[in-house]
Amino acid sequence: MGVTEPLLLAVVVATALAFDFTNGFHDTGNAMATSIATRALKPKAAVILSASLNMAGAFLSLTVAATIATGIVDSGVVTLAVVLAGLAGGIVWNLITWLFGLPSSSSHALIGGVVGAVLAAAGTEGVLWSGLTSKVLIPALVAPVVAILVGTIATWLVARITRDVPQDTNDKAFRWGQIGSASLVSLAHGTNDAQKSMGIILLALIAGGAVPADSGVPFWVIVSCALAMALGTYMGGWRVIRTLGKGLVELESRQGMAAETSSAAVILLSSHFGYSLSTTHVATGSILGSGVGMKGASVRWSVAGRMFAAWLITVPSAAIVGAVFYWIDTVIGGVAGSYTVFGLLIVIAFLIYLWSRRKPINSKNVNDNLGPRTGLRGVHRRVRLRAPSRGDEGQAQAPEKGAEAPPPPAAGGGGPDRERGSRGGGPRTGDYS
Repeated sequence: MGVTEPLLLAVVVATALAFDFTNGFHDTGNAMATSIATRALKPKAAVILSASLNMAGAFLSLTVAATIATGIVDSGVVTLAVVLAGLAGGIVWNLITWLFGLPSSSSHALIGGVVGAVLAAAGTEGVLWSGLTSKVLIPALVAPVVAILVGTIATWLVARITRDVPQDTNDKAFRWGQIGSASLVSLAHGTNDAQKSMGIILLALIAGGAVPADSGVPFWVIVSCALAMALGTYMGGWRVIRTLGKGLVELESRQGMAAETSSAAVILLSSHFGYSLSTTHVATGSILGSGVGMKGASVRWSVAGRMFAAWLITVPSAAIVGAVFYWIDTVIGGVAGSYTVFGLLIVIAFLIYLWSRRKPINSKNVNDNLGPRTGLRGVHRRVRLRAPSRGDEGQAQAPEKGAEAPPPPAAGGGGPDRERGSRGGGPRTGDYS
């Protein structure tokens, strides 16, 4: 390697760890959103627990890392500039979807960025299409469907078994169960997602000549990726947690436990076979299944539709960003081009962060009711209010018999929206970010 190449290799490795960091806070909600929403765990305790188990899971398997390093693109056409551009594409897409609270796939963002950079560098021959199809695209389509089915069945079974148990008893018992099931999802997430950055760093080390082409993942890479993901997980990613925990389904503790257990089972099975599965797709599918499987539950399909749309465009969008970054690199040329890409990535990330501060979401408000017009803070979610008719103007709306009365509307007007309960839809809300 030349005089400046070791520094460039260090920049690429640092960028890969930065992606692992964004993966951590982007995907925290996969494991902990339901536990936080049902208050089985306090928000800060949840992310600390998830971070610890994510780090532990990173040491349990390297099968997925091998898939990323050798099964998606031809390592012979991969250079440090290609890896850097691909990582930049994945990071930018992760940050954009986090900003809008959309739980899209970090895995597919990374793969899309790398594929886009390889296409820009070497054309279609640089992509192993059979591996991309069998290891990424097919699992992307199958995983959410399987998770919805498993989550639906698990929730139906739990609801049937506990149908005669008082609600308060169910809540207390299943909140303890949720701690165990959420921990299992975090461990499973570490066995799958941490491996992806390991595979990318291995590609960079091979491209930079630091290790031979048939090398395994060095131990220092495993440790670095585990720590980066754990740190990102600890940061929370509260926007995505809010969408998964409060935006899709109004969850009871038994639904949360069924969803988390279903997610863990599907993720661990995929890690065993080396599939680069999106834990986000699985977790979201399981949560939707928990709504479908619980009689009377309300699923907000409009929010799910936004998420599905983001899933469809994740790979091509990240690929476009990766290709653009590689084009910038080649236009400037040489090592200066790669450093320019790195600098642009820092600027874009900082601007997205500043934008996010306009409407911050954190551990203190992550469980607030969504949208500016719900007006239902502090009200037990089983209270149902009918929409006022014209003849009701100026009259107080009475709650159902035995239900806790709602608080008066806040100053400035605007009453509570109607909660549709078992008829579906849920309360109308504004921004889920």
